[in-house]
Amino acid sequence: MRKHLITGLLVWMPLAITVWVLVQVLGLMDGLFSWLLTLSQAVLPDRARAGIELLRHVPGLGVVAVLLVLWLTGLFVANIFGQWLIHQWDRLLHKIPIVKSIYSSVKQVSDTLFSSNGNAFREAVLVEYPRSGAWTIAFITGVPSGEVAAHLGASHVSVYVPTTPNPTSGFFLMVPRTDVVPLAMSVDEALKHIISMGVVAPPPSAPPRVTAPARN
Repeated sequence: MRKHLITGLLVWMPLAITVWVLVQVLGLMDGLFSWLLTLSQAVLPDRARAGIELLRHVPGLGVVAVLLVLWLTGLFVANIFGQWLIHQWDRLLHKIPIVKSIYSSVKQVSDTLFSSNGNAFREAVLVEYPRSGAWTIAFITGVPSGEVAAHLGASHVSVYVPTTPNPTSGFFLMVPRTDVVPLAMSVDEALKHIISMGVVAPPPSAPPRVTAPARN
């Protein structure tokens, strides 16, 4: 009986977690849309408020509204005037105490992760961590810069070592480039391997491009 229960759990658990995540995301979007409707009701005339209240009860309309706003925002900032306006908005937020620290940090991280020209989290590698002889999967995030680069030189790379089974937390390391072993697996395959604690292995692929660095 225990074997069948575990088998049934393995069948339903991925679906249940997927549905739960989707419900949370949809709820967040609907909540944001409802908040915007509440703000609009405060400035619109009384005869328009009834129509606004009807929109609040349309299921899924919040998702459509959020996606539409994101698309229109991207379309707007694609021209020169939109880029100028966003630049002025950034300058304004960078002058507000406390807000500038949070905003600038989040913006730098988001620009690095989602930029089409960036290299962050584009490559999975092997690194020795937490001690010599113990290997783990990590992701290249870039190269050291500024004062750190002056001390380490150009022979180091920045890597992110995720934890298991929650890869959203982890450790940031700067290691010699020669100690990093590139992997042929994709980032998605590497994440599955990490989250499953090695149970879900990536499919066979091309052999590694380099061998592990020799140790004396």
